[in-house]
Amino acid sequence: MSTISIENMRFYAYHGCFEQERRIGTEFAVSIWFDTDTEKAEVSDKVEDTVDYSKVYQVVNKQMQTPSHILEHVGRRIMNAVSQSFPSVYNIKVKISKLNPPVGGQMDNVSVFLS
Repeated sequence: MSTISIENMRFYAYHGCFEQERRIGTEFAVSIWFDTDTEKAEVSDKVEDTVDYSKVYQVVNKQMQTPSHILEHVGRRIMNAVSQSFPSVYNIKVKISKLNPPVGGQMDNVSVFLS
């Protein structure tokens, strides 16, 4: 068994509670971790024998392009979509960070970590 991580994928998307956030958008970073059996790929050296990271990125990208009010909702949709698209993965964890959030103070980001 192995844990695969794809970290700090960047997206410009339209998630937020405020209408302005959903209208003008902002930047997000998404990281995902999941467990899968990589034993066959460890021997074969073939991408078909493991989870193709570029395909996981495409699934995450599609979910990020569907607006939501809160990060928790986006995270759950990502987890469900990855699980449905890649039946061999389990123990999925997702971290979504909104960069420069409009919260009335200065900070790098606000994040939600789902597991």
